[in-house]
Amino acid sequence: MPFVPAYSTFDATNGQDDIQKAVQQVALGRRIDRQTAETLYYKADLHTLARLAHSLRLRLHPEPVVTYVGDRNINYSNICVCACRFCAFFRTPESGEGYIISREEMKQKIDETLRLGGTQILLQGGHHPDLPLEWYEDLLRWMRSTWPGLHIHAFSPPEIFFWSRSFNLAVPEVLRRLKEAGLDSIPGGGAEILHNEVRRQVSPNKCSADQWLQVMEEAHKLGMRTTATMMFGHEEAPAHRLDHLFAIRDLQDRTSGFTAFIPWTFQPAHTRIDCAPLPAPAYLRLLALSRLVLDNIANIQASWVTMGPEVAQLALYYGANDFGSLMIEENVVAAAGVSYRLSRNEIHRIIRAAGFTPVQRLMDYRPVEPQPEE
Repeated sequence: MPFVPAYSTFDATNGQDDIQKAVQQVALGRRIDRQTAETLYYKADLHTLARLAHSLRLRLHPEPVVTYVGDRNINYSNICVCACRFCAFFRTPESGEGYIISREEMKQKIDETLRLGGTQILLQGGHHPDLPLEWYEDLLRWMRSTWPGLHIHAFSPPEIFFWSRSFNLAVPEVLRRLKEAGLDSIPGGGAEILHNEVRRQVSPNKCSADQWLQVMEEAHKLGMRTTATMMFGHEEAPAHRLDHLFAIRDLQDRTSGFTAFIPWTFQPAHTRIDCAPLPAPAYLRLLALSRLVLDNIANIQASWVTMGPEVAQLALYYGANDFGSLMIEENVVAAAGVSYRLSRNEIHRIIRAAGFTPVQRLMDYRPVEPQPEE
């Protein structure tokens, strides 16, 4: 399916009336439906979307604060049998280029993260065909006993669903065992676009949209908080992005388990999808719409890791109230040729330059004592 841009032409004589009705609905604080979302996404100019999204962000977070979390993304293995077309990071089991991280290396990474003022480790890897569930449980128990105060934000719905199938266990049982071993929360990785037709094109060996949502719902039932994500700008159409947003909103209505939503643009270098990266206006348009549609998710994160610090700073006026992560380490996006790095000092400077106060937080958005700046 060819990529369809997020912009469409319209008859101004008809379109303006639709836009004004949509703007009024948002201004009155009413929940927008699919038709209103389409009007805003396809027809409203970018400045209108920014104004509406920032206004809603200020109603939800009136304090002049932008939060971020101090964490590190540790990819415990790059061995994966999914072979997603958008992924430049994975290696097949027979490639000879795969790895499984050692405890010694992981300890060095976690100790460094804590020295730098981090509070959280994000763990993600591929769909490894040979590691038993006990390997993951032992890893979590070791981390919990070695660093009792560390927040372990780990794995993803596709990984968890893969283990459910591989070990013939129900999803709730896999989640229960991981939670008992020390898992605190689950990142929203592997969502890509929550539309089964798109997933069959770009990640045919990964869990379906329904299965991704099922894992998240079961995690929420167990009292675990999670985040939700969207990777867009590959082989989906704009309507598929709206499907994704409304699927997330529907689940959040039932569970209230998502703490944040994080959209980012696909980075095509070294992947098997041939397209140009989306420009900043397309990212900001979707970000603003996310703030408007996801009225039941408190926090929207800017993605400096994929968009760079300048665009992420601008995103703070397009609905985002969170600057994401210190991201002491990141490998998956870097494998696609994009590698931004920001220190705590730089994150603070960028947030302050935008007119906000930086506040470090935990995964559940509780503030933590400010760390000394480097």
